[in-house]
Amino acid sequence: MIRKLVVAGQFYPEQDGELSRMLGKRLAAAEVADAAEGIAFVAPHAGYVYSGGIAAYTYAALLKAHSNRKFDSLIVIGPNHTGYGAPIAVSMDDWQTPLGIVENDAALSRTIANALGVSADEIAHGFEHSVEVQLPFIQRVLPDVSCSFICMGDQSFRAGIELTNAVIGAAKKLGRRVAVIASSDFNHYESAEVARKKDMPAIEAVLKLDVENFHELIRRNKDSACGYGPVAVAALFARRNGAKAGVLLKYGNSGDSTNDYRSVVAYASIVFL
Repeated sequence: MIRKLVVAGQFYPEQDGELSRMLGKRLAAAEVADAAEGIAFVAPHAGYVYSGGIAAYTYAALLKAHSNRKFDSLIVIGPNHTGYGAPIAVSMDDWQTPLGIVENDAALSRTIANALGVSADEIAHGFEHSVEVQLPFIQRVLPDVSCSFICMGDQSFRAGIELTNAVIGAAKKLGRRVAVIASSDFNHYESAEVARKKDMPAIEAVLKLDVENFHELIRRNKDSACGYGPVAVAALFARRNGAKAGVLLKYGNSGDSTNDYRSVVAYASIVFL
């Protein structure tokens, strides 16, 4: 089955030519130092006019890491904004974008689902944008790499550990070299100053791979980062695979596009090395 595109024309251009030009422009402007040892990544999922420039840093880093590591598959994990579907929803569909079809690594997806003790679930993905928005960037930089698509309705620390274990176990069982892409925006609808004050302590914790403190700071500071669960999985996955730290490649907010900093959504591009 094919999961049809849902937010093309809203979050990113619907026409392949316009989309390709936008992606090319964003990636050309994203200068990333050596990220060859990258194994897990964080990218925002807002409309490309707002967050595409920051997401491009993530994918420039992914391309450098792939040149070194030669990933077989990517695990793309996003939060569930809609409330539909299973708490942890693993898709078995291939996914459509204006640039073509992103192939599902069906064996990997099925093995992850089996490790979690869940059935495949497409309902959670039906109207959700957090995974879809990552895919044109993936197609642009790694057009031949298959993916597993996962939606986290349950973003608890325990769920993150269980998903991390499932991903690592499945990759080992199948002999896959995988990277994790966590889809998340950070603080929402407060001033840019407030967003930074809430976001930076949590980001600094996750850069140290202190996932427990990251969760605590999100809670304590009432940070409305929408994909903190996927970010935690990326950091846990990196930590379990020998990563020593994360690098904040770029931080910004929607005000950088609108020039209105009174109420913003904040974004971060991160690579774990």
